[in-house]
Amino acid sequence: MNGKLTLVGAGPGDPELISLKGIKALTAADVVLYDALVHPELLDYAPRSAPKVHVGKRAGRHSYKQEEINQLIVRFALAGHHVVRLKGGDPFIFARGKEEAEYAEAFGIPTEVVLGISSINLPGYYGIPLTRRGTNESFWVITATTKEGVLSADIALAAQSSATAVIFMGLGKLEEITGLYQYWGKKDTPAALISKGSLPDGRVVFGTVGELVQLRDRERIASPALIVIGEAVGTHEHFYEKVHALLAPTPTSNAKKVSA
Repeated sequence: MNGKLTLVGAGPGDPELISLKGIKALTAADVVLYDALVHPELLDYAPRSAPKVHVGKRAGRHSYKQEEINQLIVRFALAGHHVVRLKGGDPFIFARGKEEAEYAEAFGIPTEVVLGISSINLPGYYGIPLTRRGTNESFWVITATTKEGVLSADIALAAQSSATAVIFMGLGKLEEITGLYQYWGKKDTPAALISKGSLPDGRVVFGTVGELVQLRDRERIASPALIVIGEAVGTHEHFYEKVHALLAPTPTSNAKKVSA
């Protein structure tokens, strides 16, 4: 009865962004329960003999309910196995890590947490600052969708502040989010959509709050995606170039020559 649970943060997508401690935990795993957003290369660190069970959840598609994942952890650990729960990002940031740890501990199972690089850091990965001296003093990290499936009330609070907002799981509620910002007079606030951040097909599009819905549809922005809104986004060189290109005078081919 030497089973235990280790919650490991796999990082935001790029397999090289997992910690050394996370790799060491995987090499010592007897069982790996992994999420949908975990890069498959990370499973190669676990012993070949260790079962790898996909328990991931994506929008509208759940392979396992949370209660079933909890029960799997306990069943394997009580059988004497070292269970590595490999979770995208960081286990304690919108990842239900605390719920799983508390459930295991209720059965007397020792637990350990290995921190991961959260998707919160993805704006910085693409050169977008969350804070900028003289521009803003804070940033908010918000999940757009509550447990009940409705828009988080914190979005409206963020829209009234000068903070940069980093919004998770909000692509499907972008109309509601941008509507709130526009209600508070933030139509022209700089913003960005980050899709599949840190992966080879990851991309960023820049615009203002009022343009985001059109950009999402035109550019076919795919999940997982982050929404980043705030004046600090406007200090990114690509946003700066975009705005100045729009403000530049348009040359006219029909201009009359002025004779001396």
